[in-house]
Amino acid sequence: MEHVEITAPGLLLRPWRVEDAPAVLDALREPAIARWNPRRGVSDDLAGATDWVRHRADWSGGDHVSLAVTSGTDGSLLGSVSLHQIHGEDASIGYWTVAAARGAGVASRAVVALTGWAFAELRLHRVELCHAVANPASCRVAERAGYRAEGVLREAFRYGDGLRHDEHLHARLATDA
Repeated sequence: MEHVEITAPGLLLRPWRVEDAPAVLDALREPAIARWNPRRGVSDDLAGATDWVRHRADWSGGDHVSLAVTSGTDGSLLGSVSLHQIHGEDASIGYWTVAAARGAGVASRAVVALTGWAFAELRLHRVELCHAVANPASCRVAERAGYRAEGVLREAFRYGDGLRHDEHLHARLATDA
């Protein structure tokens, strides 16, 4: 799969670069990101952040597309948005934003942009978005990005806090308005 850059209002979604590792390390240490994003097998140091970046930058398996969400003006790292579990016409999407970018619509704009690209370029039909029920900010992102609520998955995922949480399941279809 070819690397791409995608623009959204005020944002540039671009492939990860090794030089992003220090900013990623800072982000992954931030309590809200750490709580909702497990770091399985990733050490809590610069080497671990570099491995994290390298893994996300490698799209050769065709099973994921991961992009750094950066400011369209100064290029600073604002977050991450990724399609994962790409299989046939289906995928899942995930995201996080640094504390300074929260509440400004960064996550929802990034999710809308990557979802639109996935429908147009990857010819996906369905993209699912799951988040912990206890994370209402992610529910707002899903709703603002046009992902319809479909139900609750009981104790469906073990998050970064080590606990299994119920999740809300949202989805968008290529045929949705």
